[in-house]
Amino acid sequence: MKTRVYLAVFAASCFSVFPATAQEVTGTLGSPSATSTIDGQSLPATPPAFGGTINLDAKASTPWWPPTVVPPKGAPNVLLIITDDAGYGVAGTFGGVIPTPTLDQIAANGLRFTQFHSTALCSPTRAALITGRNHHSSGFGVIAEQATGFPGYDSIIGPENATIGNILKNHGYATSWFGKDHNTPTYNYSMSGPFDQWPSGMGFDYFYGFMGGETNQWTPWLFRDHTQIFPWEDQPGYNLTTAMADEAINYLRQTNAATPEKPFFLYYAPGATHAPHHPTKEWIDKFKGKFDMGWNAMRDQIFANQKRLGVIPESTQLTPWPDDLPKWDTLNPDEKKMFARQAEVYAAYVAYADNEIGRVVDEVRKQGKLNNTLIIYIEGDNGTSAEGSTIGTAFDLAAIQGINMPVADQLKYYDAWGSDVTTPHMSVAWSWAFDTPFKWTKQIASHFGGTRQGIAMSWPGHITDKGGIRSQFHHVIDIVPTILEATGIKAPQTVNGIAQKPIEGISMAYTWSKGGKDVPSARQTQYFEMFGNRAIYHDGWIASTTPDAGPWLLGLGKLPNVLDGYNWELYDLTKDFSQFDDLATKEPAKLKELQDQFLVEAAKYQVFPLDNRVATRFGQQPSATAGRDTFTYTGELSGLPPSAAPSPLTRSYTITAEVDVPEGGGEGVINTLGGRFGGYGLYLLKGKPVFTYNLLGLERFRWEGKDALTSGKHTIVFDFTYQGPGFAKGGTGVLSVDGAEVAKQAIPHTIPFIATIDESFDVGVDTRSPIDDKDYQVPFRFTGTLDKLTVKVGPPQI
Repeated sequence: MKTRVYLAVFAASCFSVFPATAQEVTGTLGSPSATSTIDGQSLPATPPAFGGTINLDAKASTPWWPPTVVPPKGAPNVLLIITDDAGYGVAGTFGGVIPTPTLDQIAANGLRFTQFHSTALCSPTRAALITGRNHHSSGFGVIAEQATGFPGYDSIIGPENATIGNILKNHGYATSWFGKDHNTPTYNYSMSGPFDQWPSGMGFDYFYGFMGGETNQWTPWLFRDHTQIFPWEDQPGYNLTTAMADEAINYLRQTNAATPEKPFFLYYAPGATHAPHHPTKEWIDKFKGKFDMGWNAMRDQIFANQKRLGVIPESTQLTPWPDDLPKWDTLNPDEKKMFARQAEVYAAYVAYADNEIGRVVDEVRKQGKLNNTLIIYIEGDNGTSAEGSTIGTAFDLAAIQGINMPVADQLKYYDAWGSDVTTPHMSVAWSWAFDTPFKWTKQIASHFGGTRQGIAMSWPGHITDKGGIRSQFHHVIDIVPTILEATGIKAPQTVNGIAQKPIEGISMAYTWSKGGKDVPSARQTQYFEMFGNRAIYHDGWIASTTPDAGPWLLGLGKLPNVLDGYNWELYDLTKDFSQFDDLATKEPAKLKELQDQFLVEAAKYQVFPLDNRVATRFGQQPSATAGRDTFTYTGELSGLPPSAAPSPLTRSYTITAEVDVPEGGGEGVINTLGGRFGGYGLYLLKGKPVFTYNLLGLERFRWEGKDALTSGKHTIVFDFTYQGPGFAKGGTGVLSVDGAEVAKQAIPHTIPFIATIDESFDVGVDTRSPIDDKDYQVPFRFTGTLDKLTVKVGPPQI
């Protein structure tokens, strides 16, 4: 009893330090002579360190709660939108031929900016967007999948680079992230984390989206916070583009119902329009025949529209069409038919995504919050993608690994283009045209075809020049300081006790007033770098390296010396909006001045060491499977990311399954990595053992036993011997049962770098899509008992 009472009193002392009345306490705690009684029992004094008094009766005590952190008075909601792989000439708002009425609406209620820039690649732009620091400063000199072990390239946003999510959350905002997360290291994708580099660790209370650079919109690799979800399984016609808007709308309704006075920061990043281009058929049908004019005529039309809208100066010159891309009038009828279809589906995806963004904006309006919401809508995180090859493809993972799909083969998918049996991308020629009036495309940081983005902002009552156009030079790092100025929150010196790197961006709010049109650019200098291509802007001039080859060649040829093997160009942007007139030979002193300035900026922001490798950087990042050559699994397993699974690429491997087949025969998947668009599967089909190797949707190689397995225990083995060294080499596979060979064949080639992006390693079941639609549909669970699966891999033979 005495011990119990003492603990009760000590607990009470932790919760109340308010003065007590004479009736409540007979002595002062901390004094050895102080006494108090309950039920006639004397209470001991609390430890001497406590010098206050204690209340024994809750009725006479004063309750107290820790204060809640709230944003500054009048701080707005923030809706930050960024789409994917869309250059300056895509959106109708900036002269494109694709209607974007939601972006139009934001621009009409606020401002359009005509000199706003990305980094030229997906996750680097996004790291800069959410941190307010340059992409190398934030560890994202390249995409996460190509990370290397240098500070500017390790794909880690360290705690010294707190995101805008961290900052706003710590000031009382409800923070959420919808869509693409391309800022988590690939080796941290699994359920074992760590999660400090997931949205939850970057200050976002709620996440609904996908990991990595892309996902299938019909069967996405989708997460709610840290948990994989499969909503399409019971929703016919499901598409993530719509589902994401539904989820964001529901989130806004839930938070508004619970805390209507609490401002929100909603980061909205749809997969559109990164490949795979997956709009619904309804949207595709709207664009039938709209691109029969071809890419050259479309480019001329966009250029004329841009001048009419005033989003390029009247003096702008259209940069020349590149010699290594065909002109439309040189194509044959089949090529024109297929290429027009590629653009129809891409355009449908742009318009579809803009429509769904409009539904989210409309929900803000319905809640009566539009007047106090800063909306920032960035069309594209880089220029339009040239990763579809010069002829396009029905299967994008093939194209980005240098495997072309002839037009004749593409035509077989004409009616299904954009559906769940394709992962399409378009010809580079369309990509170049959608970057009008500039040269080059995504991945090219030296030219505006890779880095110039359309952007609109609105905030009624604060952005007062409704429908205005601003031409100040800005960069994606300028978004965070713009948000901070709007919310009245200062950039913190520490976050969670960790000293912060300075924000490197500059607020764009100085442009918001009616007089802001004529204010000089606050940003005087900005460097650009990606895969060795680089540029430096300063005070109206830009010096740019000449790309050694198009990004569609994947950097697989001979690379120039990254330090001094590039030619440089020079442009006076005050007179030359499109980088048309190269002044390098006329102004050598100016060029040298800017080249020297690039070195200074690069040293300041962790750009060194320069690295112009592209394809061969895959696999350089840390691995969750490093040091392991044997992997053992028991029971059913679904959803293990490829980064945490044994890799079958550029090596020999052996898969051994110990199974117990039920009476009447067995069916179902034993092990699979990937699915319809690449990977492998080991399964029983009508009792027979089958191993299928799917070469990125283009070709399938099949090993099948002649006889169904009898009931009882069996050991099934698939052993593959790789004929390296080198990428994409062939090899010989042997399928055996209980030590007896049942099928053997050699294959001429294998997947070079990436087996899958958005499918998983599964044991005892298959999810998302089958390895071969002709054999089964998912889920194709193994009907027997899988006692153990062992995968043993050899060393890479690069």
